[in-house]
Amino acid sequence: MFDSGFGGLTVARALIDLLPAEHLVYVGDTGRYPYGPRPLEEVRSFAEQITDVLVQEHDVKLVIVACNTAAATGLERLEQRAGVPVVGVIEPGVRALTRATRSGRAGVIGTVGTISSGAYQHAMTTVAPAIELTCAACPGFVEFVERGETRSDQVTVLAERLLAPVREAKVDALLLGCTHYPFLARTISDVMGRDVTLVSSADETAFEVRRLLEGTALARDPAAGPGRHRWRSSGDIDWFQRLGRQLLGPELDDADPVTWPT
Repeated sequence: MFDSGFGGLTVARALIDLLPAEHLVYVGDTGRYPYGPRPLEEVRSFAEQITDVLVQEHDVKLVIVACNTAAATGLERLEQRAGVPVVGVIEPGVRALTRATRSGRAGVIGTVGTISSGAYQHAMTTVAPAIELTCAACPGFVEFVERGETRSDQVTVLAERLLAPVREAKVDALLLGCTHYPFLARTISDVMGRDVTLVSSADETAFEVRRLLEGTALARDPAAGPGRHRWRSSGDIDWFQRLGRQLLGPELDDADPVTWPT
């Protein structure tokens, strides 16, 4: 699986807990984060490059695009390129959001790239067109998480400003449409209020992976023992290992560098 940095660790955590026997390779592209402000075509090229590394160097059987901005560039072409199943976080998140809303007014927050792509709007139209969806871009959230700054006064002030559109829409369920955002869940919940249910796509994505693997030859036998985890970063390895362990847990005990062809 891969993400622009640390956000995808929320998906990794859910996957390790749900499918402990599966081997996992995680690439955090911290050398080129954040993806949100970048043109989608550039993000698509990053996604293809990282997928090539996962398939060619690690012989993976399935790729999880644990980054909403990268998933918003489209998964079909990536799957054709990879030759293995590719799972994104957008559709699983939308399905979870439709189950969470009671009023039929729901919200999605994400990076500028994700929201402007229209991917969530399109997915909701396909899954549950009757739901009134309000979307808001939240530039700056990813940078706070990448600095490990998730409960400061500054991020609270930013959240109050950026979340105003979904608060004014009186949504009762809010999808955290970036895998970094669950690390800001307490701050977001404080701003939105206790009556608003926060939805993360991480658990739903892990369930989607289990559904794809269960009963197939691709699934690893639980009797074979716990899976191995490998963590790779394109940026500062010490920083990735230190902050990643803090965010994920003890499974992130070491990290290796990954470099891209020039």
